[in-house]
Amino acid sequence: MQPVVQISLDLTSIDEAIETSEMALRAGVDWLEAGTPLLLAEGLHSVARLHKRFPEIPIVADLKTMDGGYLEAEMMAKAGASYVVVMAQAHEETIRCAVKAGHDFGIKVMGDNLASVDMIQGAKRLEDLGCDVIVHHVGYDERRGIAARGDQAPNPLDQLREVVAAVRVPVQAVGGLSIEQAVATPSYGAPLVVIGAPLAIDSDRFRTVGGDLEESLRLICDQVHAHGDVPFGGETS
Repeated sequence: MQPVVQISLDLTSIDEAIETSEMALRAGVDWLEAGTPLLLAEGLHSVARLHKRFPEIPIVADLKTMDGGYLEAEMMAKAGASYVVVMAQAHEETIRCAVKAGHDFGIKVMGDNLASVDMIQGAKRLEDLGCDVIVHHVGYDERRGIAARGDQAPNPLDQLREVVAAVRVPVQAVGGLSIEQAVATPSYGAPLVVIGAPLAIDSDRFRTVGGDLEESLRLICDQVHAHGDVPFGGETS
């Protein structure tokens, strides 16, 4: 699979999200993510606006669904999303319902293993229930809380190879990665690279960072795309 760069629009203004998307696409970004803060602030209309403005670009709706799997996936599909996100901690029927809606409305489902007691088993459970992509995710509060207590915060790279080896679908790693770490994830067998807070979005203020962000993203995209074809899942064993 050719590597993909996805920018997470963890913003609270749809106008800023569209402006950031225009810049990101010029720089070579492949997918747009309507981040959770954007969905909370602007609702499914943010997905509709992004889809209307960029009709050919895949849009990920980071719903973090825990219940109402079919309805939430249906709503986002009709708004123009290409992918929706359901949580591993949800009841299996919720995950099945999201997957069913994905089949019914022609979109794909990402399963997020955030807060799974066993992250590898969480990823396998999501695949077994029909998810098309695994999001291997160490959460914002978890990282910050553990670090504040003086302990070493977990990093998605800690178990990324094991997660990739455990499933047969594409994997992306999310949560506190540096630019260098994010760019390197295809070398772990995870072809879907997410650029977001704090790389492109200020994770405390939920707005775009300063500096020449477009040039930085262009360099990131060039490095990620230079990995070429990335074997994933069962292909790596």
